[in-house]
Amino acid sequence: MEALIPVINKLQDVFNTVGADIIQLPQIVVVGTQSSGKSSVLESLVGRDLLPRGTGVVTRRPLILQLVHIDPEDRRKTSEENGIEGEEWGKFLHTKNKIYTDFEEIRGEIETETERISGNNKGISDEPIHLKIFSPHVVNLTLVDLPGITKVPVGDQPKDIEIQIKELILKYISNPNSIILAVTAANTDMATSEALKVAREVDPDGRRTLAVVTKLDLMDAGTDAMDVLMGRVIPVKLGIIGVVNRSQLDINQKKAVADSIRDEYAFLQKKYPSLANRNGTKYLARTLNRLLMHHIRDCLPELKTRINVLAAQYQSLLNSYGEPVDDKSSTLLQLITKFAAEYCHTIEGTAKYIETAELCGGARICYIFHETFGRTLESVDPLGGLTTIDVLTAIRNATGPRPALFVPEISFELLVKRQIKRLEEPSLRCVELVHEEMQRIIQHCSNYSTQELLRFPKLHDAIVEVVTSLLRKRLPVTNEMVHNLVAIELSYINTKHPDFADACGVMNNNLEEQRRNRMRDLPSAVPRDKAAASGSQSASASEQNESGMGNWRGMLRKEDAGAAGGDRGTSQTPVLASPHRGHAVNLLDVPVPVSRKLSAREQRDCEVIERLIKSYFLIVRKNIQDSVPKAVMHFLVNHVKDSLQSELVGQLYKTALLNDLLTESEDMAQRRNEAADMLKALQKASQVIAEIRETHMW
Repeated sequence: MEALIPVINKLQDVFNTVGADIIQLPQIVVVGTQSSGKSSVLESLVGRDLLPRGTGVVTRRPLILQLVHIDPEDRRKTSEENGIEGEEWGKFLHTKNKIYTDFEEIRGEIETETERISGNNKGISDEPIHLKIFSPHVVNLTLVDLPGITKVPVGDQPKDIEIQIKELILKYISNPNSIILAVTAANTDMATSEALKVAREVDPDGRRTLAVVTKLDLMDAGTDAMDVLMGRVIPVKLGIIGVVNRSQLDINQKKAVADSIRDEYAFLQKKYPSLANRNGTKYLARTLNRLLMHHIRDCLPELKTRINVLAAQYQSLLNSYGEPVDDKSSTLLQLITKFAAEYCHTIEGTAKYIETAELCGGARICYIFHETFGRTLESVDPLGGLTTIDVLTAIRNATGPRPALFVPEISFELLVKRQIKRLEEPSLRCVELVHEEMQRIIQHCSNYSTQELLRFPKLHDAIVEVVTSLLRKRLPVTNEMVHNLVAIELSYINTKHPDFADACGVMNNNLEEQRRNRMRDLPSAVPRDKAAASGSQSASASEQNESGMGNWRGMLRKEDAGAAGGDRGTSQTPVLASPHRGHAVNLLDVPVPVSRKLSAREQRDCEVIERLIKSYFLIVRKNIQDSVPKAVMHFLVNHVKDSLQSELVGQLYKTALLNDLLTESEDMAQRRNEAADMLKALQKASQVIAEIRETHMW
């Protein structure tokens, strides 16, 4: 069990070599207010004076102090190998292999290193100082000394010094693998202890908090700490241990720590005889050693799992960085081929990395074809933007100067072409959306599929430029084809189309049925043949009258009549200029049609044309909805898939470009080395833990 603490020290050394704190190792964190006696407690555990002294904030950087117990044989061997004189020595991480045997020099180095990072203005830093002490007089411990809790900034300290110190303390005690050593002076109220208060923020149950009461000899006359030490004031699960520190006079007079410990023992025997064997510095050291060993034993399984997970992650990261390039020609060809293959796989839906957050690649193209484009076409109204007056005007314009007996076919053709033309814009927008998705696939392949490209930013940019250029060249070709698909439909209105002929037959049957219904509704006294003739003559006369100038003027108005019109169906006749009123008649005036009630024949003619337009438009829309996706796939998607590999090779696989394209980013080599070092450290740490397991230590 005793060997567990050196194992943690060894793990700490392993991770110190890579300057990483990704693993939270078991350690004892010392917390207390300024002048609560923290430094004295640590020095008592070490048995030597080694920490800076002074007023205000003296500890301004975390000090990670590793105490390593060495037996005489190991000490003698180490002394011979390193030429060390003395039985105790220290080593700093930042000074590499330099060995300190003078503890005054160790104190000076702590002060120098503190000022190097934190400055000399009493500011603090969260960058730790690592110090290891080797001695036959210590027990194996790992302690962290933190700045003392303060409330009011002094001198030129930052105004938020209290917040900075508290955040630094919380950073260390939030580690679930740490033991909190809460230091409180006996001559203060235990109920107001700042150390216990901050400890409870992260350890409310007190499962990893040990309280230390200092300055037992400085309590007021007639009082003692019996209730506090017995846990009657504030219970602490791991216990409460009282110690007696050296006074400032003792420190000034260079009183030895060993002499202070003897005096402490005598004081406890005299003042607290019943508690003397459960208090004092030596008991504190043994208790901390025992707690830390048990804590390490409980933490090691989880620690091993954490190390293995991190090792796998760093192995994957190192693989993504790739090996240094030896054969540049082969590497370039492999990267180009892999990118082209991944680009095609993304379109086909067989890519290794499948996006789960949104549609991409071929799935998104399919969505554009059948959802976006399909729904857009279906939302186009066959008669949208076409009013009854527009239809009637087209019919009249198609008849020329003579009144027509039948609806002119040219009016239908003109109007249906106008409606078919409206399908071109959404068709071209479909091409644009697919082109944008093909562009997005480039980034998708760069981010997920071919991370090796991130090593070579110039090659990545060159590939993006080649693919973008290829897509840009195919865009006008595809747009022209889609434009031609609409133009083909406009070039010949096939009224013999089977679907259109069926629609015309149904419509003729409906019109005939309507005529029969009207004949059936005539009075029985009127012969049906005469009624039909009379109705025909009446309709003809009516049509002829309405075709005359007088009634034509009745359905037209001049533009300057403006908003003077009434309700739909009301005839508005503009007042014509009269020569008797002193105005000349302009025979070139073009009348403007206005809303009015249509005659029965006009209504029927408009309905016929509208039904024919709707029927034929639906046929064309169905054709466009089917042919545009096919054209886009052939001229854009499939063409890019088929020619991408050859295009990339032709543009980039050139001897003159090899060195430039395969130049790694500036920080890639550094990141590869850092990942390799971290992986090596994790593997070594895993090996250390495995060795412990083999010896059945837990």
